[in-house]
Amino acid sequence: MFLLMGSLAAMSGLSADLYNLVNAFIGHRRGGLAVATVTGCGAFGAVCGSSIATVATMTRVALPQMIERGYRPSFAAGSIAAGGTLGIVIPPSLIIVIYAVLADEFVLAMFAAAIVPGILAVAFQLMAVWVYARLYPQAVPAQERSSGRQRWQALRQAWAVLLLGLMVTLGIYGGIVTVTEAAALGAVAAFVLTWVRGRLSFAVFKQVAYETAVNSGMIYLIIIGAFSFSYFLALSGLPQEIVGWIGGLDVPPIVVILALYLMYIVLGAVFESVAAMVVTLPFVLPIILLLGYDPIWWGVMLVMVSGLGMITPPIGMNVFVLHGLAPHIPIGTIFKGIVPFFLADLTRILILTLIPVLVTWLPTAMGLM
Repeated sequence: MFLLMGSLAAMSGLSADLYNLVNAFIGHRRGGLAVATVTGCGAFGAVCGSSIATVATMTRVALPQMIERGYRPSFAAGSIAAGGTLGIVIPPSLIIVIYAVLADEFVLAMFAAAIVPGILAVAFQLMAVWVYARLYPQAVPAQERSSGRQRWQALRQAWAVLLLGLMVTLGIYGGIVTVTEAAALGAVAAFVLTWVRGRLSFAVFKQVAYETAVNSGMIYLIIIGAFSFSYFLALSGLPQEIVGWIGGLDVPPIVVILALYLMYIVLGAVFESVAAMVVTLPFVLPIILLLGYDPIWWGVMLVMVSGLGMITPPIGMNVFVLHGLAPHIPIGTIFKGIVPFFLADLTRILILTLIPVLVTWLPTAMGLM
């Protein structure tokens, strides 16, 4: 249902409305378009829940405008590729749902735990834009200030996507509907919005249904394969051997956590993040429990580290998606533009590692843990 909602939202032009709204209010500041891009990625990622879909959509919406207005291509592309990783951190996130299923955790608790890290993720990337704009002002020129009328017009155009996001979010956290019901409600609302806007034709509906079916089938195959893999792995006794070996190491637990981070960054650079998580979770999760860490905290951290892998050379998935849509920008140029965002994300991950209560306090306060 979340996949269906995201696909319909992209088809109906809701992503462009989000971008134009943010740009109307802050686009006149130096680096404002990059801020609008990162914020738009976060907002659209919260609606569609897919990092790749966010990058693909925002590349079409934001990249031409940024380059046309004099932004350095490396930084323009880097802000989209890095901003796309916000889609897997901010609920509703598909990879969080998959982790919750595999780890047998409450999906709503996982969503609640991801809210503060999601806000911090956006804040740190905006900080990266601010620092870059101060260091290289010629690379991020300021734009003309939008008039009050233009801002009001942008707000009127974006009411639908704002309402859609609020409806799903408040429905879940207000206890009005379950996560599944909220996803179905969001899909129906996105369908109606697409129809009202005149964007819904048989060809569009066929494409949306096809994309949703293919992606849903892929996710279910991954989950089925993960359970089968976990079962046979458990029979082999390998997880117990690894946990016993880790438990016998004379190192602080934080060293093991940092080593796992490094492993997931490397895996995320080579494999798709869901695949990396599925293959490793059967023996990594017992290690996390052995070290005394909360599995919900680890789930959020795992998602964020996997997101970091999606923009890590040599194969960052988001980079290749962006390059495929904008082949005139070399891959090396995109990776160069990602550097400030990579450093910002790395700093945020270290902070949440040293202060895990930032992740767990909200679900605890809501009585979900």
